[in-house]
Amino acid sequence: MATTLPGADVIAGLRAHARSARRLAVAVLVASIASLATAQMLAERAPTREGTRPFAWLALAVLALAVPAMALTQAAWGARSRAVRLREQALYARPSSGPRHAACRLGVAAGWALTLLLGFTMPRLFMESALYGLAGATSQAIEVVALAGFAAGVFFAIWWTRDALVHRTASPSDPWDPGRQERGGERRAAWAGAATATFALVAARAHLWEPGTWLLYALFGVTLACLLAAWAGARRQGVLVTHE
Repeated sequence: MATTLPGADVIAGLRAHARSARRLAVAVLVASIASLATAQMLAERAPTREGTRPFAWLALAVLALAVPAMALTQAAWGARSRAVRLREQALYARPSSGPRHAACRLGVAAGWALTLLLGFTMPRLFMESALYGLAGATSQAIEVVALAGFAAGVFFAIWWTRDALVHRTASPSDPWDPGRQERGGERRAAWAGAATATFALVAARAHLWEPGTWLLYALFGVTLACLLAAWAGARRQGVLVTHE
């Protein structure tokens, strides 16, 4: 009967917690982008200024909630990932890294950039709603956010390049390693469905195609349903792993 290295079970638990934090962070990111794009398109399609105002306020509320939610969930994900890397360094003398981690970080950075780009269109929505004072205030705030976002992007590019050069490959396999494999093809399908629906919403927001309003609601509903299905599948797997 195989013996496990002391600490291997702890690593398995840390990895499970990191995966859970990652799923939550990605779900919040995808839901934020889909919600913001949908609210802005509904505001643009309102026939009157009075009809535009509720959706413009809704878009502003979504943006105000999305930014801190994304920051908090991604900070929790980062903290749990660091805990995994520290324990792997202690046991295997090399933390896991590699193309998947690098691609994940680029994807998150792209999500932040897209969220900020959607936020930069808020003044125009308030101008169309005849809320000129609020449009001016948001324009000034966006100038500050744009400078901060540009600086953050430069620092991210430097950090990501340095990290990618230091950790070019994943850690070698270890006979004591409990493994990193994840089960659940249905969850991958749910994530793919959410990503596809959100991409369609963003493409519509960029006026690459013009779906009907009913289709906007349908795509937004598909995004939320797929995210819930992926989260439920992950919860079921966690219960199964706990009882194995």
